[in-house]
Amino acid sequence: MTELPPPPPQVALAKEESRFPCENCGADYRFDPASGKNICPHCGHEDTLVTSSPWTTNIAEIDFERTLDSGQDTTESEDIRVSSCPNCAADIRFEDETHAQDCLFCATPVVVDTGESRRIKPQAVLPLSIAENAARKAMQDWLGRLWFAPNALREYARHGRKMDGIYVPYWTFDADTKTRYSGMRGDIYYETRNVMRDGKPQTERVQKIRWTPRSGRVKRFFDDVLVLASRSLPPKYTEALEPWPMEDLKPYSPAYLAGFRSESYTVGLSEGYTHAQGKMKKVIEKDVRFDIGGDRQQITTMNTDIQDVTFKHVLLPVWLAAYKFRGKSYRFVVNGQTGRVQGERPWSPWKIAFAVALGLILAGTLGYYGSQMQ
Repeated sequence: MTELPPPPPQVALAKEESRFPCENCGADYRFDPASGKNICPHCGHEDTLVTSSPWTTNIAEIDFERTLDSGQDTTESEDIRVSSCPNCAADIRFEDETHAQDCLFCATPVVVDTGESRRIKPQAVLPLSIAENAARKAMQDWLGRLWFAPNALREYARHGRKMDGIYVPYWTFDADTKTRYSGMRGDIYYETRNVMRDGKPQTERVQKIRWTPRSGRVKRFFDDVLVLASRSLPPKYTEALEPWPMEDLKPYSPAYLAGFRSESYTVGLSEGYTHAQGKMKKVIEKDVRFDIGGDRQQITTMNTDIQDVTFKHVLLPVWLAAYKFRGKSYRFVVNGQTGRVQGERPWSPWKIAFAVALGLILAGTLGYYGSQMQ
């Protein structure tokens, strides 16, 4: 198979890919997560969002091997203009009329540069269902539950710049797997033996394991194995935002992105499939251990045949806040569907020092009273 040309090793962000002028006043509509409509922020006119005809609501799966063999389909691709952030190396996408903007991931100003890249268009989108005010409250509540977080950062986040709604790229993979395995099943049993303790004969139970060889086959169909196709956010944050309600995916329409930004993938299709295989392997190992049974399992060999691999390129929504506070950047992400929050853990050295001092005083006081009671 011929590998697709690898994308540049950074991130491309699209700023409001499509404009949707209000039919009443001409200003740009903005997608409203609460109503599922495009609403004009200038005059309040509402436009019901229509993404597809009833007979085109199914989201097509794309054959993985055929795509690798044929390369990028030009009808499913687009050229984008990007510029690299001087601080975090994220690639920011610019429209023709835009010449400068702040990086969404570290709040550093970025000026337009030249350079184009080609990307496969998304097949599906999970629309935002949480508005900015709800996402900000979720972030503030999350910060409020963190011990030793600086109060000043909480206030800065409360009154700082607005949060940005971003659609983050993912690959999803479907696959039919059959795995032949060999291994050992361990069953715990106990033997009683006589021992001498303190000069007295006693009996004790000793745990042992009886190992017997096992082999067999397990099957599993994987549906929508999710792989982050971005390098802009640490996977520990995005994975902690899961699960996503994938059953609510909609066929891609730029109307969902009205007033928001979307990020272009930087993890290529083949690399994404490699990550998906790693996820599938962990699940298959659990299936094999269950099939072996017993109290302990050892897997000797595991040969998996993967067939009928298909994929989708999808966009999932997050609210992102990037703050520069006392010379350091903090990033917070909120799941745009569930409201789950993750971010960089801020620490207050003054609160930590106070807690340590208080602990030492408490320990000293308890030690003093303990010595007086003896």
